Amino acid sequence: MQMGEGVEWGLHCLVALAWLDDHAPVATGRLAEIFDLPPEYLKKRLQPLVRTGILTSTPGARGGYSLARRPEEITLMDVVAAVEGRDEAFRCTEIRQQGAGTLAAPTEFGDACGVARAMRRAETAWRRELAAQTVADVMGMAPPGAPVRMRRFYQDITL
Repeated sequence: MQMGEGVEWGLHCLVALAWLDDHAPVATGRLAEIFDLPPEYLKKRLQPLVRTGILTSTPGARGGYSLARRPEEITLMDVVAAVEGRDEAFRCTEIRQQGAGTLAAPTEFGDACGVARAMRRAETAWRRELAAQTVADVMGMAPPGAPVRMRRFYQDITL
């Protein structure tokens, strides 16, 4: 499974918006400029975060994006689910029942196979780990100068 770039863009934008909270709402164009991203494409990537209540979008000339919840209340799993959806990454198609499997007794396939059970355990662990980490945790992992650099850059582009 490969996550789309929307997850990365969304997470970085959430961190930036948290650091720029006193400037909220932050215009799409300015947010896009911070990361040198195309504004219209970024807007499309942030819309799922608005729909799921992670961001708020304020229309108008002084509008833009702001966090709808505190960084401590937004998990990485919230962002992944908003952008990528909640579908399971592994989809068992019961390939074991094809070919040689057609010779097996029908009762042999009552339970999920070992492959499906192992993949679901791994995905559950992955989802649990993402649910245990918040945007605030990611902010805490940033280099010490990152928040100041973000604010300074934002102020320079708004002049």
